[in-house]
Parts: sequence; structure tokens; C-alpha cells
Amino acid sequence: MVQQVELKDYLIDLDKKHFIHPTSSLKQQHESGAPFIFTEGKGVYLTDITGKKVLEGMSSLWNVNVGYGRKELAEAARDQMEKLAYTNSFSSMSNEPAIRLAAKIAEITPGNLHAVFFTSGGSEANDTAYKLVRYYWKLKGFTNKTKIISRQKAYHGVNIGATSATGISPFHQMTSSLAPDFLHVDAFSAEALRECIEKEGAETIAAFIAEPVQGAGGVNIAPEGYFKEIRKICDEHHILFIADEVITGFGRTGKMFACEHYDVVPDVMLVAKGITSGYVPLGAVIIAETIHRELVELSEGVLLHGYTYSGHATACAVGLKNIEIIEKENLVENARLMGKELLEGFFEIQREVDIVGEVRALGLIGAVEIVDPVTNNRFPTLVAPKVSAEAAKRGLIVRTVGFEGMDTVVFAPPLIINKQEIRELIEILRESLLAVQESL
Repeated sequence: MVQQVELKDYLIDLDKKHFIHPTSSLKQQHESGAPFIFTEGKGVYLTDITGKKVLEGMSSLWNVNVGYGRKELAEAARDQMEKLAYTNSFSSMSNEPAIRLAAKIAEITPGNLHAVFFTSGGSEANDTAYKLVRYYWKLKGFTNKTKIISRQKAYHGVNIGATSATGISPFHQMTSSLAPDFLHVDAFSAEALRECIEKEGAETIAAFIAEPVQGAGGVNIAPEGYFKEIRKICDEHHILFIADEVITGFGRTGKMFACEHYDVVPDVMLVAKGITSGYVPLGAVIIAETIHRELVELSEGVLLHGYTYSGHATACAVGLKNIEIIEKENLVENARLMGKELLEGFFEIQREVDIVGEVRALGLIGAVEIVDPVTNNRFPTLVAPKVSAEAAKRGLIVRTVGFEGMDTVVFAPPLIINKQEIRELIEILRESLLAVQESL
């Protein structure tokens, strides 16, 4: 135990000196170091360097869908690395895993989504989509169709285009130079989209982008009929509809893809995260067959866009095996069933804990709002981070959303979670909320 403590202190010191953490407080990291240094994962649990075991209520970053410690994925990576770890996909070069994964994605995505451009993650997938839809309209002679309409509270990534599409103001405040031609409308008002199109002119708008369920913006679930109306508006005005399924894809919501809940098919779909369950980086842009065909027919010369690791052989081999696990173990249906258990647990807590406001979930993605029971509004200072800290002490990892007027605890456990583990999550959450409530 002494050796473990000494090693932890040593690693924390190195961490503070040399590791700049993404989406973290630089000051807090420098002063306090890492709250956890994880060394092992198994199922829905992580173990840190001191031996503490915690339930991962967020699948890390919404992405470890098949759970931790899957030897099948390690073996798929090893086998592919032994044969061909990587070769580039530029100049029409290809490899078998990339070809097979593209075909598999075309098979399982809804409607006529058909052709795949691989990236290394969700932010790259977003920026790629913006370039492709603008390129598409340019080839068709509509050179003014460049604007991308996104939504308030949307999160689309941190590349310059993806940051510009994101509808969360703190992400914009980090830089003084956002990309042009990005607009934002009310998150769930089809009428707001119509008004924006009328104001800007449909002839200037390339695409509308939306997450079927807003993730980092607070797990905001669309009202019935919203996406049907959005699809109709886009069709009426010859605007492409992009569905960002980076968080929701591959079973998270109890459907393979969340847009299936709303019976709509986008022109472009973006995926990442759950495509490999986080075991290796991979993302993709999937486009409709009609768009692909027109791009082929109208383009000349080279498509001057691509990443070094587009179609990475090992990543694609892991992606194939990951989808095989999701299908073989019926994890989409498990997400639907365990999602009901999760939501019922939220309702139990809501009835018992005064500071809990609205609760919501769709499959295994959910949220619990924190409110002042006297005013039914948000407390003057954020409370959700206190809940997260209490939960971590008790063995549960969750995330919080504390911007755009929200004070929310969010959840996205691995799709393999069972009833007993759901109950453990709910009990720790209840204890943490009651502890925080008592301290207010």
C-alpha cells in the first residue's frame, strides 16, 4: 500500500508537470493533480492506482458501449496489427478492414445512407461533413450555399468548424476567431429554423445539423414530431440534414441509431465514440447514396480532404468486432430495457430528494436536474459538481453540465450494464444527492 501511494504521488507530480489535460481546469490540475489515475477496467467498473473501484456511469466520455476489458477487441487489434497495422488510404489505396467496415455501416444505418468517409473521431467527422456538403453544393452550381445552421446547447466538437457549430457559449469564448457562416437557432423550435431560413435565404444555406439527443448540452431529448418537421423543412428548402450521432450511435438510446426513434433519415450521419467503444480512435461521415452518386458524377480531379489515419486498418478491424459484439450480445435491446430501469430509478429519487427537478432518459443516456425546491429554479451557485464529487467518493463516476442555465448531472453507463449495477448506480446517486441536500 505504501508503494502504491508513493507511485501515485510520483505520477501525479509528473502529470502536473507534463500532461496538459483536455477540457480540464489548467489551474486545478496544476494545483491538485489527477483525482483518479485509472489502471484497469472490467465490465462497467474502473480501478485506480490505489485499488479503489468505481462504477463508470458515463462510459468514460459516452463511448465505452461494450464495457471495459473486452479481450475480443484486444485480439482483433493484435491480429490486424500482426498482418497490417496501418496503410494510408490516399490515392485510392485501400485495406480489407476499412472496406468491410464501410459496407457494414452501410448495412446497419437507416434508409439510403450508403458511403463512408473515415476520420479519427467526432470533431474531425463534423469538420469533414461541413466541407463535404459545401463541396456538394458547389459542384451543383450553388456556390452561395455555405451556411450551416446548428442549435443552441448543441455540442459538435472542438475543431474550429465544430466549435463554431457548437451552440454552447463558453466554447466560443475560448477563441476570438470562430469560423464564418455558422448560425444557431432554438434547440427544439421548428418555427425558429423556418424563420432563420427566411431571414438568411435558403439559397445561402448548405445544411442543418442536430444531435438526435443533445449530449454535452444536458441530455436534451426532442419533443415528439420535432425531427419530422425538421426533415420536412429541409426538403422544402433544398437544405441537407446532418444528424450528429457521435454520442447516440451504436445502441446508446435503445436503437442502433437515435434518429430511428423519430422515423427520419438524414442526408448525412456522423458517428464516432461507440463505433469502437473507445478502444481505438475512429469516426466516420456517412452520406446518402444519391449524394454520393452526384459527388462521383460531378467531381473532377482529387478530393483534397483526408486525414493520415482515415480508414486506419487496425481501428476498422476493432470497429468491425465491436459491432459484432453489439449485435451478438443484443446490447441495443439491453440499452432499451436497462434505460427503463435507469429512468424509473431517477423517478424514485425525484420523489424522495427535494433538490431534484426534471429527470429524463432515452435508453442509457439520461439526466437529473438540480433545482432549489423553494423557487424551483437553479441555485445561485452550481450544485451538480458537488453531487459529482460526492458520487466519486462513494464509487460512481458521473459528469455535470453547468452552463446555459443548466445545473445537471448526466449519465451514460456502458450498454452491458445489468439491473444489479443499475441499482448500485441509483443508490450511490441517492446517497450523494441527500448528502449534498443536507449541506445546503
